[in-house]
Amino acid sequence: MRLARVSSADLVEHIFAELAQGRGGWLVTANLDFLRRHCHDAEARALYDAADLRVADGMPLAWAAWLQGTPLPERVAGSSTIFSLVERAASERRTVYLLGGTESANRGAARVFAERYPGLQLCGQSTPAFSTPPAPDEIAPVREELVALRPDLLLVALGSPKQEQIIAALRPWLPATWMVGVGISLSFVAGEIRRAPRWMQRAGLEWVHRMAQEPGRLARRYLLEDVPFALRLLPSALLARFSGDGKRP
Repeated sequence: MRLARVSSADLVEHIFAELAQGRGGWLVTANLDFLRRHCHDAEARALYDAADLRVADGMPLAWAAWLQGTPLPERVAGSSTIFSLVERAASERRTVYLLGGTESANRGAARVFAERYPGLQLCGQSTPAFSTPPAPDEIAPVREELVALRPDLLLVALGSPKQEQIIAALRPWLPATWMVGVGISLSFVAGEIRRAPRWMQRAGLEWVHRMAQEPGRLARRYLLEDVPFALRLLPSALLARFSGDGKRP
């Protein structure tokens, strides 16, 4: 997976510079689970590779980049960057649409954003049900609404790869919109799920905090899939450094 070497601040500057030129795009904030899918699932790999930018939202990706000799400026956490994007949108009077999440998280996030960033132009929000992959008749009404509204920033909170499947379906119809898959972030914003303390985020232990809150949903994925993958990833990254495979730009 090719990751952009950008800081969070640089990322926000890039997105809004593109919007100023009338150009939209697609941002993937990739964590370890994304990278595992990218390696093992051809359809997911094609989805992630179709995005304009992919950034490292996960300390294991940042560690692997450092081990292979291609260090990143920082981890770009989607759950933090979402605030920077909305704040900048409010300051530039650009429109934002919230798609997905639970109904309460979507409403709660909209309320928090409006209170925190006066002048925010939230042009719409919805929490439709989608299959995986989404069916054309599920996409159609959402597409029609979004084409009519043409938001500058579309935040899609449906988890991966569903949110990427939806973005891929909507993207040809909204060439001037920047689309970001934000996963569970609306629940964080609304306060329905607590983010890990900063020391756990820096130590790469945010997944432990998440699993403790939703063990039934996350334990199998984290313990049986992601942790074993990480234990293979880091030695492989170090090997790539000495073999020269990690020197690609």
